[in-house]
Amino acid sequence: MDTLSYRTKHANSATVKREWHLVDAEDKVLGRLASKIAMILMGKNKPSYTAHCDTGDFVIVLNAGKVKLTGKKMDTKEVIHHTGYPGGQRSEIARDLLERIPERMIENAVKDMLPHTKLGNAMFKKLFVYGGSEHPHKAQQPKTIK
Repeated sequence: MDTLSYRTKHANSATVKREWHLVDAEDKVLGRLASKIAMILMGKNKPSYTAHCDTGDFVIVLNAGKVKLTGKKMDTKEVIHHTGYPGGQRSEIARDLLERIPERMIENAVKDMLPHTKLGNAMFKKLFVYGGSEHPHKAQQPKTIK
């Protein structure tokens, strides 16, 4: 028998077929939604998943400002960022951040669930989050995910 026919096929950037997915974040719990989005961005929902290659799809998230947090987290959760200057650590309550920049909550949650490498940065670039219900990616004909 030919031993070459028994080789395992690994996905690479040339063989990956990327799709577009649309997610409505209205009345969804933040952590559960972020883990589902991270799985799609990494490509773990595909049988062709390969850990060393970016096999994930594009994800569009709408209504980011209407996402829910369980318990009292809306009033007690602190979101921390750093300006890059000495003494530049800033914190903000989740409710205030959702009013000011609604996209930032979902972006932070998803980014923390992706690998913290160059590959994770490439995966994160395929995420598009919008505060309202309109998006400029209608030409890609995204599939709706519940």
